[in-house]
Amino acid sequence: MIFSSVSLDIFLYLPGSIEEVIRSTSPPELYRNRFLATAMVNLNMIDTIGTGIKKIFMHQRERSFPMPDYDLSVSGSVKVTITGKILDEKYTKLLVKRKDLTLFDVIALDKVQKGQVISGDEFKSLKSKKLIEGRRPNNLYISFDVAEKMDLKAEYIRNLSFDKAHFKFLIISYLENFDHASRSEIDRLLWDKVSDTMDDEQKKSFIKNLLQEMRKEGIIRRKGATRTGFWKLNNN
Repeated sequence: MIFSSVSLDIFLYLPGSIEEVIRSTSPPELYRNRFLATAMVNLNMIDTIGTGIKKIFMHQRERSFPMPDYDLSVSGSVKVTITGKILDEKYTKLLVKRKDLTLFDVIALDKVQKGQVISGDEFKSLKSKKLIEGRRPNNLYISFDVAEKMDLKAEYIRNLSFDKAHFKFLIISYLENFDHASRSEIDRLLWDKVSDTMDDEQKKSFIKNLLQEMRKEGIIRRKGATRTGFWKLNNN
């Protein structure tokens, strides 16, 4: 079951950030209604204030489900999405095998599986534990060590991207054989070979930048308008 954008107006306090709540060992300072919160604790209607959010994260981890997504972007409002199913089998296998991971590692890995941007500190932590490879912000995937130990070698290879030299070689070979190529033809040539960690827009941008780099290096030139033009080798 997935609860999307559920407004939690009954929250007793407004966290500055979810990370702050999870790290904190003391009750929060900013309450919606301090007297109501205190009364509910005294009447055993709720646990100690500030522990609920962390418990939700821990519960999701125990079930190997994705971490909750909290939205604090609207002032005075808290929204949360809780996913009650497995989204990525690789992520689930990793949680089951690696009991040594901290909650913050799990949260960071959850962001990776959802294609969300992780912070520099999160990247360093996951990288130091050999959990991920790739580049920030959007080209991250499980590491070779993880893939090998969890029999995810095929997924690992699909996520790898050939280096630029290989892509340039493919374009040059195409132009040597067929004289010229439109952008759509070059897209078809490279599309399935670009890393699976990139979405369609990122793949388009990658190929565009590759062509511009080859043009600046004097390898290829463009003839004609953007939409109807084509690429040729400079020596042809």
